[in-house]
Amino acid sequence: MALYSRQRELKMISMTKDYTPPIILASSSPRRQELLRLLIPEFLVVPPKVEEWEVQRPEDLLALAEAKALAVAQCHPQALIIAADTAVFRDGQFFGKPRDLMEAKAFLSALSGGWHSVFTGLVVWKEAVRHARLVETRVLFRRLLREEIDWYIQCEDVLDKAGAYAIQGRAAAFVERIEGDFYNVMGLPLSVLWQILWELGWRPKPG
Repeated sequence: MALYSRQRELKMISMTKDYTPPIILASSSPRRQELLRLLIPEFLVVPPKVEEWEVQRPEDLLALAEAKALAVAQCHPQALIIAADTAVFRDGQFFGKPRDLMEAKAFLSALSGGWHSVFTGLVVWKEAVRHARLVETRVLFRRLLREEIDWYIQCEDVLDKAGAYAIQGRAAAFVERIEGDFYNVMGLPLSVLWQILWELGWRPKPG
């Protein structure tokens, strides 16, 4: 009986050492899912049930991301949870997802011919501990013609994109210069995320 108990104890210790908590992306964004697969081929997707509030400052994005991570953590307390929220700012003005095509056109006109900043509030939640970063990428748009803006909003689905554009799509033709993480503009700063995961002890599987 004692031998059986000792064998069972050793087996449980071995299972504990080998156990890797699931990684959950707290987002319904197809772009974030696509980007995360570049680092982690296998993860769960759990869209958080969080009522988003109006963003006024870049720091508000961290609060939103934390709320999303916490909402998922309540049902998955053992998981490592990744949450993010992205928005565009120019001269202190917030550009989120446009409500309609008219607002999308206004957004692109306002961003035309100057620098703007894309901020992502990134939160990695593990065992009730919050690891947060606010990541900024600066983007320079050349001066856009009205005809180009009209063409763009007819070609792209702009209503689900912060700032009404996708840098990985046709809006690449508008970009003269970029300073910072390109993937941050898409919605998930991969370099910063990798560093956080590495600090937490996560390692990619070989192959």
